[in-house]
Amino acid sequence: MSDLFSSLKEKVTGQNLRIVFPEGLDERILKATSRLASDKVLTPILIGNKEEIEAKASELQISVEGIEIHNPKDYGLMDELVASFVERRKGKATEEDARRILLDENYFGTMLIHTNKADGLVSGAAHSTADTVRPALQIIKTKPGVKKTSGVFIMVRDDEKYVFADCAINIAPDSQDLAEIAIESAKTAKMFDIEPRVAMLSFSTKGSAKSPETEKVSDAVEIAKELDANLVLDGEFQFDAAFVPSVAQKKAPDSPLQGDANVFVFPSLEAGNIGYKIAQRLGNFEAVGPILQGLNRPVNDLSRGCNEEDVYKLALITAAQVLSK
Repeated sequence: MSDLFSSLKEKVTGQNLRIVFPEGLDERILKATSRLASDKVLTPILIGNKEEIEAKASELQISVEGIEIHNPKDYGLMDELVASFVERRKGKATEEDARRILLDENYFGTMLIHTNKADGLVSGAAHSTADTVRPALQIIKTKPGVKKTSGVFIMVRDDEKYVFADCAINIAPDSQDLAEIAIESAKTAKMFDIEPRVAMLSFSTKGSAKSPETEKVSDAVEIAKELDANLVLDGEFQFDAAFVPSVAQKKAPDSPLQGDANVFVFPSLEAGNIGYKIAQRLGNFEAVGPILQGLNRPVNDLSRGCNEEDVYKLALITAAQVLSK
């Protein structure tokens, strides 16, 4: 395991954290949660039929000792969850609706977080991003002052660590969205021991081109500075002006960033998604994520192509997010 995850593991072990995994019968989830429990890193909570999960674990020759298993169909505190869900949805769901909706593993797991029976959630091995994120937005909701959640990747190569945002959620963020993404991405960076230096990216550097797209980014810079005057942040920048000191000296000599940015906020989802995949495939960076940020409590989304190690690592990240609140 890399130094990045060894550090996270050390940080969260012994903190009595409880993380929900709604996909209790998935082999990758079972293997990862068995390791998490045996390593005594945290308490995994699996959602599903207890007998089926134990049978699957036996078939895989793994232990479920130290793992909690809850089945929405016979959960003893379901009445409490139903009442809390109806209250949270403020007239958008009846009690009958709630009893039906909470049979869904992701909704059930998210309500465990909302009612303080768990600290975070990891899903997506067998569900779409929408299936994972929708309950979180409806129940946990975004933090005060944040309109939208966003998704970042930590890009790791040897000792290098960078944050790329938003690469997963918001297709066409406006200036306010970009500013919020920048602030939240800086907080995520600190969780990984990265002292944030934030570059707001564009195809223009400091007015070298003028268009609605570039002005959106320059406006976002001003909003972000108002939101956090102490954050080292600047833009709009082309990537080379944010990353290469000699280019920064020529294109933006008065900027507080002199080619030493480590948090990169992309102007659109297509730019962010393309950017992180280029770094991953051509630059041989490990792309850790997407890590969802901006929510009141941590919920994270696996790729359906994930493996056991991905599950284990995202659980560590989710636990670290709990501690960083």
